[in-house]
Amino acid sequence: MNALTPDRETKFASATLQQVMASDTCAGCGACALLAPGAVQLRMSGEGFLRPVQARALTAPEERGIAQVCPGRQLALVAGDREDHVLWGPFVEVRSGHATDPAMRRNASSGGVLSGLLVHLLESGAVDVVVQTAASLDEPTGTRGVTSTTRDGVYGAAGSRYAPSAPLLELGRALESGQRIAFVGKPCDVATLRQLARIDPRIDRQVVVALSFFCAGIPSAAGARKVLEKMGVDPAEVTAFRYRGDGWPGFATATLKDGREARMSYRDSWGGILSRHVQKRCKLCPDGIGSFADIVCADAWHTDAEGYPSFEEGEGTSLVMARTALGARILQEAEARGAVSTQPFDIRTLEPMQPGQVRKRRYLLARLMAMRALFRRTPRYDGFFLARNARQAGLKENLRQFSGMLIRELGLKS
Repeated sequence: MNALTPDRETKFASATLQQVMASDTCAGCGACALLAPGAVQLRMSGEGFLRPVQARALTAPEERGIAQVCPGRQLALVAGDREDHVLWGPFVEVRSGHATDPAMRRNASSGGVLSGLLVHLLESGAVDVVVQTAASLDEPTGTRGVTSTTRDGVYGAAGSRYAPSAPLLELGRALESGQRIAFVGKPCDVATLRQLARIDPRIDRQVVVALSFFCAGIPSAAGARKVLEKMGVDPAEVTAFRYRGDGWPGFATATLKDGREARMSYRDSWGGILSRHVQKRCKLCPDGIGSFADIVCADAWHTDAEGYPSFEEGEGTSLVMARTALGARILQEAEARGAVSTQPFDIRTLEPMQPGQVRKRRYLLARLMAMRALFRRTPRYDGFFLARNARQAGLKENLRQFSGMLIRELGLKS
């Protein structure tokens, strides 16, 4: 029960943790550790993902709380009176643009709008701190949760980190301070935040705004090691690692002790390596598009002659979806103060820019049905148009996804 490297074979006293870990649907978000401090800790598993370790029996309230908020068990999305797009979720306004600070635009993963909004929120006094993810101080390819209070802090944390992270743990520390918070996390982190708010009133009082980004899944720590191996780099010689940014999309870049740099294109690093190391819960995710956030950003990729995303280097451009009235107001205020520059965006042009998200949404029901056919537990998802998206994939593709998931679950293919 107190394993140092938790995995799906670990036995837990908690029925909820046992169920989620046995079905391999843990997202590694850290909500369980936040709700049961001292009883549950997050540790890196042998597979390279953040997973819970249980040190003592849970109290009844702890067990109930984890069961209510764990995204490995359920997620429910309520659009309310917002427009609710079958493919792209609820939104109030969609725009594209970039941060007006040229250095921020270049340093960030796309156009820097997310970073520009965070700086605006801090400098306008709307929030006291930003809870976000930055590079680990001990492991260059890893992550850590941080609280940023200045432009320099936000700038230093800018850029994608394709590695396991749990910003909800840093949120727990920030909530203790009583400060007003802007929370930035993966879509599953923000979804879990909304579920946490049902049992922790501090969240609605203190978390002023929640921001997210399109996410294709979280690779294991082994994915980054594989990138370094392909670069021909000794991990012990790496002092800093950037997954992308410093351009658009930018290069995966390892900085070595002697000052040299090793680089790999985004197409090769993400497309060829990291995307192959994504955890199972991400392959069953209904919400890689940040439907629970107030504002979500993504790459507004240019497309080539065939209509597919082009990863040729250029000046970054962010897609910005204000999913709530609050998000729309913050975006307007940031633009009025000169923090970001945006223009209207036709959501009908988004599909060729983000084909991975399209496939993920349309294939999900077939994958879930394959698991259920094998009597495997799956998370319960409500409000995500699973059937309508599946119909758009067509019968042939649904059958292919169903059979592929069956084969993987039966261990006939890795």
